[in-house]
Amino acid sequence: MIVVKRLLILLLALFVLWTIAPENVAINIPPALSGGTPRSIVLNPPVIDVTIFGKEIHKDFRTRLGLDLRGGAHLVFEADTSKLKSGDIEDALTSARDIIERRINSLGATEPSIKIVQLGDSYRINVDLPGVDNTAQAVSLIGQTAQLSFREELELPEELATLSGQLLAFNPEPALLGNDVKKATMAFSTHNGQPEVQLEFSKRGREKFAELTTKNVGKQIAIYIDEQGISAPVVQQPIVAGNAVISGQFTQEEAKALAIAINSGALPLPINLIEQQQVGPTLGASEIQKSVTAGAVGLAAVMIFMVAYYGRLGVIACLALLIYASFSFSIFRAIPITLTLSGIAGFILSVGMAVDSNILIFERIKEEQRRGRDQKSAIRLGFGRAIDAIKDANITTIAVALILFNPLNWSFLPQFGLIRGFALTLLIGVGMSLFTGVFITKKLIELFYRHK
Repeated sequence: MIVVKRLLILLLALFVLWTIAPENVAINIPPALSGGTPRSIVLNPPVIDVTIFGKEIHKDFRTRLGLDLRGGAHLVFEADTSKLKSGDIEDALTSARDIIERRINSLGATEPSIKIVQLGDSYRINVDLPGVDNTAQAVSLIGQTAQLSFREELELPEELATLSGQLLAFNPEPALLGNDVKKATMAFSTHNGQPEVQLEFSKRGREKFAELTTKNVGKQIAIYIDEQGISAPVVQQPIVAGNAVISGQFTQEEAKALAIAINSGALPLPINLIEQQQVGPTLGASEIQKSVTAGAVGLAAVMIFMVAYYGRLGVIACLALLIYASFSFSIFRAIPITLTLSGIAGFILSVGMAVDSNILIFERIKEEQRRGRDQKSAIRLGFGRAIDAIKDANITTIAVALILFNPLNWSFLPQFGLIRGFALTLLIGVGMSLFTGVFITKKLIELFYRHK
């Protein structure tokens, strides 16, 4: 059992080191070690790109920086509210903003800044996308309305039907809409390997689709996206399982974008792109460098203080702190989290709480030693008495971070991206500090003091 635990810890450590590998770091190999020809190796984080059971899995572990640190795309859409009543405009704009945010998150851009701006009688939606270079793809995905509908084949008059066996017409009134779809996913056809979109209907949609296919056996049912026919398969038999497939001459990117658009729903009002530009970092390079320097100096000062005041225990605290930072950074890359300056501030705050946990443990251990306990008993009792205070402090901070992050998107709580970024990194950091303070620090103390 001990061997298994050690093996799992070793594998976890290797995975963390693998995911926090530096980006675009060139290593020059001298001619003596490269067979007489100088060579250069560029280090980058790992990339997972595999296909399992027909489903493509792509994952990289690069650091994603926010608009203030890296820059990105700035888009301005004008909303057409001419067909809406004045009392419905605010709800329609809010719904459009939420749908745009869901589409952007599916695109892979996190912490977007989406604002509704009123200029006189016109309304605009400003979208800032950190780290997005493919602006055209973002514009296409955000702007499409993606209203899915299924339509029955119409019976043509006999004189028209005899003119051409290929002449078909479909009912302009849809028999089934996209809001009856529970989930849409991009997949690959088991017949020809081409990309397709698989649909899973809701309970109500399953009943309507079963009725629709039962009534139209031997006929075609047309699938429309925004009034454009995508495909018109022939119903071979009633489909009661609640699944359907949209196939066509899709590329992988088109099928993925279509699935995202269907999942996020149709936009409640038309929007038109009126401005598009790439923007640089909102913070200057000098300010970013100063922030990094300040963080490094602060961390070094804390580590020096811990070693100077606690000696060997301080060295253990520094090792635990490095492990904590590595684990946290690995999680930031794996999720991934877009790091803004406010997000970095949340992480640095959690570093302080990680150190605070170690100080509580060490002071309890010293207190037990002053009472005459032997070292083993002092460590055991010190941890036991410090753990309650550590849990109380960290759980309180986690609760505050959850309120700031506002996962249920309540309107009376913060909804601003930078605040959520701060809350998310603080939440992950505090959770990791609990793990390192209670588990890692204890194991390191047992390792260092095993022979004493």
